[in-house]
Amino acid sequence: MDPVPEIPFTEDEGLTMRRTEPARDPDEDVYTKFFMNHCCYDAIPTSSKLLIFDTTLQVKKAFFALVANGVRAAPLWDNRQKCFVGMLTITDFINILHRYYKSPMVQIYELEEHKIETWRAPVFSPVPEVYLQYSITSLISITPDSSLFDAIYSLLKNKIHRLPVIDPESGNVLHILTHKRILKFLHIFGSMIPKPRFLQKRIEEVEIGTFKKIATVQETATVYDALSIFVERRVSALPVVNEQGKVVALYSRFDVINLAAQKNYNNLNMTMREAIEGRSCCVEGVLKCYPHETLETIINRIAEAEVHRLVLVDEEDTVKGIVSLSDLLQALVLTPAEISSKAD
Repeated sequence: MDPVPEIPFTEDEGLTMRRTEPARDPDEDVYTKFFMNHCCYDAIPTSSKLLIFDTTLQVKKAFFALVANGVRAAPLWDNRQKCFVGMLTITDFINILHRYYKSPMVQIYELEEHKIETWRAPVFSPVPEVYLQYSITSLISITPDSSLFDAIYSLLKNKIHRLPVIDPESGNVLHILTHKRILKFLHIFGSMIPKPRFLQKRIEEVEIGTFKKIATVQETATVYDALSIFVERRVSALPVVNEQGKVVALYSRFDVINLAAQKNYNNLNMTMREAIEGRSCCVEGVLKCYPHETLETIINRIAEAEVHRLVLVDEEDTVKGIVSLSDLLQALVLTPAEISSKAD
């Protein structure tokens, strides 16, 4: 057999080829393709709970209904427009408390009297624009036939945590997709695809998460202080630290709804220590991870515990960062597709 002839090229061409063609990890887009090949309907559970509120419902009753049913958000139906117009979330509850709370001696009448439509409508509401930034935008939704990749992009691009899946023919809401549900779907069915090698990289290598200007709250601070940080920093959870700077708990937006369950929303002067000790047992605890742990370990820990984030700490339990579901989905799915979820 004749030898295969060499393809002539100059030394410069060869150097140029090596400079512009870096080695590409063949596994890096495995999850991107996985979610492109599955639709939103695939991730809908066979049984789940869904609440829908009419916009004429009193705000207080709506939040009590969320608590009673263990639901974090509900689509809003406007009977005059005959369509869904938004979502009522814990963020709304936080904004109302932060806007109108004065002292334990003064009742929050706005929570008692407002209807959903008067709280959320910019024409009628006296609330400053900052409190309406989550509310006055049109409802962002997706169809059941859309890919889960599109759902992830919509969640991260719009910086939302709940994406209604709406049947385009009937107009009915079928499910509320969340980051947690999508990661759980991957955790269950991802075993059907080859495990990518990058999962064995340490979290300190891949730098997935938030590591600068981490919002924390002292355990001696008040609940109102925590609400202020939620509103101003737009974070979804706060590591609670003691005087030594060690993390002792995690206080999330969902913990705030427990104030409604316990009817403590008129006493926001309680300390974070008191709020944590008084909350129910069925809340997200402080789950930690360490820089030397692998990406696979962290994904499994979040998926199995069904939490939204891990607090990255050093050996002294000092907060070094936050690794959230948004961070993981961005790194696993959008970044390999060369898509950034940051606003243009």
